[in-house]
Amino acid sequence: MTEETHTGTQAGAGAGAESEAGVRGRLVEAGVELVHAEGAQALSLREIARRAGVSHGAPRRYFPTHLDLLSAIAREGFAELADRVAAVVGEEAREPAGARAQLDALARVHLDFAETRRGMYELMFRHDLLESGRLGLRETSLPLFDLLGRLVARARPGVDPEPTVVAAALWANLHGIAQLRAWGSLRLATRTDDIEPLLRAVLDAHLGPAGGAR
Repeated sequence: MTEETHTGTQAGAGAGAESEAGVRGRLVEAGVELVHAEGAQALSLREIARRAGVSHGAPRRYFPTHLDLLSAIAREGFAELADRVAAVVGEEAREPAGARAQLDALARVHLDFAETRRGMYELMFRHDLLESGRLGLRETSLPLFDLLGRLVARARPGVDPEPTVVAAALWANLHGIAQLRAWGSLRLATRTDDIEPLLRAVLDAHLGPAGGAR
């Protein structure tokens, strides 16, 4: 093989790699747009391929299973949620009052994301996706929980139960509110669409009254 031919082969391989990455990106982007527009139930391989402008068999060439593609789409959701949280939390507070305020902001972002990105939110927390371990999806969600745990520790220093337990309870509570709100059950029970009193009660239950001793 001549040097010229070898160089041309390398260039062709590079172009092919870029093309594969480009198609994968288009499939994920199409999936994100689809889940925002029509919900998680609309994420069929055929419809994602159609929106991405590729053949209906293309997704299988770039993602071994349907779960792989769904996991790649869900990772985009976790990335957006993390960006939203980072935007409101900023530098982590060290004193209890500041940490409490940041937990309040984080909780509001969580609930707002669940409402405005309902399809994506449902996809992100689908049990089969998280259990599959595809693309390290479960690990993608851990930094948000770790942040929650650190802020809980600073908001209620030296108080039992341990911060991880309280953070898990708060996380579960927020997720429950988000789901019940989406199903309409929350409005039926409280007879209002205002979640402010409920959010205050949740934070006070897990962190103690704002500005007061537990």
